[in-house]
Amino acid sequence: MDITWYGHSCFRIIERGRISIVTDPYAEMIGLPALKAKADLVTISHQEPGHSHVEAVKGEPLVISGPGEYEMGGVFVTGIPMHYIEGDEARWNIAYRYQYDNLTVVHLGDLAHVPDQSTVEALGEVNVLLVPVGGGNSLRASQAADVIALIEPHFVIPMHYALPGLAVELDPIERFLKAMGISHPQEEEVLRVTPTQLPEQTQVVILQPKLELEV
Repeated sequence: MDITWYGHSCFRIIERGRISIVTDPYAEMIGLPALKAKADLVTISHQEPGHSHVEAVKGEPLVISGPGEYEMGGVFVTGIPMHYIEGDEARWNIAYRYQYDNLTVVHLGDLAHVPDQSTVEALGEVNVLLVPVGGGNSLRASQAADVIALIEPHFVIPMHYALPGLAVELDPIERFLKAMGISHPQEEEVLRVTPTQLPEQTQVVILQPKLELEV
């Protein structure tokens, strides 16, 4: 499995012989270069320009934007409500679990709170966790560290943090790395994951955003 980051909360997940998935495609208005990606399936965590610009994805993808269980091309996708509701404030958010044969990826969308134990247990084993870390309307660095400790994934890829040109005000990645106690993070252009080579302890991988890559 290969996982590529396009910036913000947008990833492309591909595995040989299986469908390709793009998560939370963004519009140019958030300050990043126009998204250039192609997919069979697109998932939307919530309806905001930074997360739901389906028109940027080439092809004729199936679009999922709500909770439920789905299957396409042998890949099982589960949309899990993880809304933030406190008093009169409500922020809707759908996390997604992607099951590719023997590998599971979870995209937490704009998760803004530390979920309870029952919600975490419902995720099952998570091989790769895509987690927001830059605050704004999502997890702050310390909260993200708490969520990671609860889920205990094999790999963590941080997302939704400050990037050059981004119009959304978010914290830098360094704040998250400090919260995780990491001074020399692993950096990759693409994370390649195989079920036979999973680390015993959670490994944080910083992906370089492919802001102008066309596939």
